[in-house]
Amino acid sequence: MSDVKEDQQEQQPREHSSARHADVAIIGAGPGGYSAALRSSELGKSVILIERDAVVGGTCLNRGCIPTKALITAVSAIGEAQHAQSLGINLELHGLDFGKLREHREHMVSTMTEGLSGLLKHRNIDVIQGEASIESVGTIHVTNESDTVEVTADDIIIATGSRPRPLPNLPFSHVILDSDHALTLDTFPSSAVIIGSGAIGLEFASLWNTAGCKVTLLARKDRVLSQWSKRSGVMLGRELKRQGVNVITKASCTGIDTGENLGATVHYTNGDGDNSSVEADVVLVAIGRDAATDADWFAKLGIETTDRGLISTDDLGQSSVRHIWAVGDITPGHQLAHRAFEQGITVAEAIAGLQPRPVNNDTIPQIVFSTPEAAAVGLTLQAAQDNDNYESVSETTIPLMSNARVLMTGQGGSLSVVTGCERSEPDTQLVLGAQIIGPHASEIIAEVEQLVGNHIALSDAARLIHPHPTFGEALGESLLKADGRPLHVR
Repeated sequence: MSDVKEDQQEQQPREHSSARHADVAIIGAGPGGYSAALRSSELGKSVILIERDAVVGGTCLNRGCIPTKALITAVSAIGEAQHAQSLGINLELHGLDFGKLREHREHMVSTMTEGLSGLLKHRNIDVIQGEASIESVGTIHVTNESDTVEVTADDIIIATGSRPRPLPNLPFSHVILDSDHALTLDTFPSSAVIIGSGAIGLEFASLWNTAGCKVTLLARKDRVLSQWSKRSGVMLGRELKRQGVNVITKASCTGIDTGENLGATVHYTNGDGDNSSVEADVVLVAIGRDAATDADWFAKLGIETTDRGLISTDDLGQSSVRHIWAVGDITPGHQLAHRAFEQGITVAEAIAGLQPRPVNNDTIPQIVFSTPEAAAVGLTLQAAQDNDNYESVSETTIPLMSNARVLMTGQGGSLSVVTGCERSEPDTQLVLGAQIIGPHASEIIAEVEQLVGNHIALSDAARLIHPHPTFGEALGESLLKADGRPLHVR
């Protein structure tokens, strides 16, 4: 009889405050939050996962990685068809069915988020929907439309993520878009100005350009991907220009004029200090993302943050307040889903007392799903030269047009490998990093990550056999050249 009463109580809507306790409570169900939840549950901890959105997955699954790559993958068929015509395969493009494209994007998102929801349920992770605030160490208030829940936990993990950064004094609007809004457009714009030349800006530039949009991209520095090596940035910028993207470097936006249903005029200064302007249907602002740490309770708790609002942590993710941890975009480092995912696992294991290795930022790949793709891991030549731990540092570069499979795609690119010796072992050359511009760079970089992360000697790496003919064979050739044994390249 008591079981029946409990079931009846659970079926009633919660209208008043309630209380729940767990070993670990996590605020934010993006990659950092849900990986921490899954690993903590696997280690025998009771877990409460709190998410403000109606579905789990965070920006990555709902508004970032998954929907953008779904569209990029779909639209890439246009570029492939255009290249096929030059090979004697006659195809006709009868336009884009935006309804089906939208359904495809939404289906990919729902497939991933529903799968994640099922996994969390299977692991007995208690998911609460609502806005969370930490009232004191160990206590979280969660509010939603129908209830207020007080959650207590021995350890709290903050994974609140980030949001698109607007231009100073120019808020987002129906014409000045952030990446979230750009993904919800019913059609692709016929013309667009993209301000920013990082991963998000470059991916939208390739996506819209391939779909027939006239794209102008404003890069503040002398090249796109200014945080990467100059060679990589120049190479990718050249390839984008070859495909029709108007890339303007050393450009600083000075203002944007907008009107109702009239598009926008973007004013900017060029490298010579001259004033110029360009008109377009929409403007995408992709100048970075700000950490979601501006809620009052962060300051009240005394959590130490940087000037950019990022939470300072120790090597394992614990903040300046004991038993409060942070992962993902709110911590210093690359704002990448796979980094957050690994941080979540590390924090969960640290809480469980397993003493895991800290996340190594040098082994976190960076990928841009542009056309061609860009991928990097480890140290650039300059970073390796500036690092006192290494000596005999050098960079080896090969053009990817020497690779048969790349040549077949009609794309260009390059592959650079950075090598050097640790000062403690001056006779052993190691693979320290690599940067790739070319087709399938996102897949090839995973092998380099293994070489860098496992401190594989260059002589051993160069002996690994790559199947022929493949895109990955270019990496094998670059390693041979770095080892002083070039075969197909000079």
